[in-house]
Amino acid sequence: MTKQTLYYNGAWQDAHSTDYDEVINPTTEDVIGKVVNANEEDVNKAVASAKAAFKEWNALAPAKRADYLQKVLNGISDRKEELIDLMIKELGTSRQFSEGTQVTISEAEMQGTLDGIEDYPFEEEIDGATVIKEGYGVVACITPWNFPLNQIQRKITPALLAGNTVVVKPANLTPLTAMMFTEIIHDAGLPAGVFNLITGNGSETGDYLTSHEDVSVISFTGSTGVGKSLYDKAKTTVKQLVLELGGKSPMVYLKGGDLKLAVKNAADTVLDNQGQTCSALTRLFVPKDELERTKEVIKDYYKDVKVGDPNDADTTVGPMVSEDQLQTVLDYIEKGKEEGAEILLGGNKLDRTGYYVEPTVFVNVTNDMTIAQEEIFGPVLVVLTYDSVEEAIELANDSDYGLSGGVVGPEDEALKVARQIRTGNVLVNDGELAPKAPFGGYKQSGRGREKGIYGIDDYVEIKAIFK
Repeated sequence: MTKQTLYYNGAWQDAHSTDYDEVINPTTEDVIGKVVNANEEDVNKAVASAKAAFKEWNALAPAKRADYLQKVLNGISDRKEELIDLMIKELGTSRQFSEGTQVTISEAEMQGTLDGIEDYPFEEEIDGATVIKEGYGVVACITPWNFPLNQIQRKITPALLAGNTVVVKPANLTPLTAMMFTEIIHDAGLPAGVFNLITGNGSETGDYLTSHEDVSVISFTGSTGVGKSLYDKAKTTVKQLVLELGGKSPMVYLKGGDLKLAVKNAADTVLDNQGQTCSALTRLFVPKDELERTKEVIKDYYKDVKVGDPNDADTTVGPMVSEDQLQTVLDYIEKGKEEGAEILLGGNKLDRTGYYVEPTVFVNVTNDMTIAQEEIFGPVLVVLTYDSVEEAIELANDSDYGLSGGVVGPEDEALKVARQIRTGNVLVNDGELAPKAPFGGYKQSGRGREKGIYGIDDYVEIKAIFK
């Protein structure tokens, strides 16, 4: 059970803090590790390490920086099975999702960004001026627990390729994957101080890191509430903000489309990773006169969903990440019932060891209900109805969020509707996300974009030299 969770100046370091948090396996409820809550002295040393390394790293040719990151990617591939096993243990995500998505998506997206860097215009001539794009300085990367590998990769890959140095603070619920990732980065031989890792809670360690005067960029993935608070942290030294926040994404089914596909597309996002995904399509909109048929399609699809030990190959849904997250989901389910929604499936805590809740589907939901407006972050799908396509679009956009969305229907009509959905990503019919395409949200789902060259844009300063 490791306690050495600080990495800076190219080496693992003993913490000055003596305050630790336990890491719990959500399937067994056993303690599987401890992580230090880094104090101000610990944070200062990590930031100083990153600051000292910035000048030489920023001056290094982008191709050389990419060579280092390619070694990191190779290390992820070499230790893929270890990473999968560790995420199952500390997150509770199912083996089929871990193998098919958690690590695989990290490899694909990292490779996509590395491919894009070859043609990225770090220097170009425009109207007689030489325009240079270079790093800001130190980037504070605050990452969530639900994708403990890829959410770090999505931040450090573009930040480092752009010439910045980083200090990463992962979530305390799933820090062990971050530590293994740090081992991979160490083995890749990055210069000391380019990558640094500290652990700690968000309210103290995270707040101090994001407020630090030597941090130039705050890159955060998490709740919209915390994201809003970071504007106060950023204003002290006018820091750049990159925010990937919450979502309450719509799936719109249009008459004449494949209803089974619409149900599958929505349901999979609230079953995979136990619905603990910001881009989950948690609001399914169907024509009012097709609600009864939709209920039957949902029941038929869910009958093959297995809730169980995430290590079992046939398990679809594992436990929630923590007891607190389980209670949050149960509270939302109760709120849905109180506001008049009807439970079609599920709705209960499971009587077994681990933080399990039944996959739940609500019908007779209106768009003003709490369960239709707030992010639940659990295996809960809500079904809403509409009378016209225009109403469907209006309801889909009636949200504070705008992260993702989906449309299933006749292709021409579906594409027309997709263009009117106010979200950063829209999947049409059987469309899939692509590693090089941008990811990010409208409205209160954040600012900036991740993946490919679009992600690099948020991490560069722009200088014009006139001669």
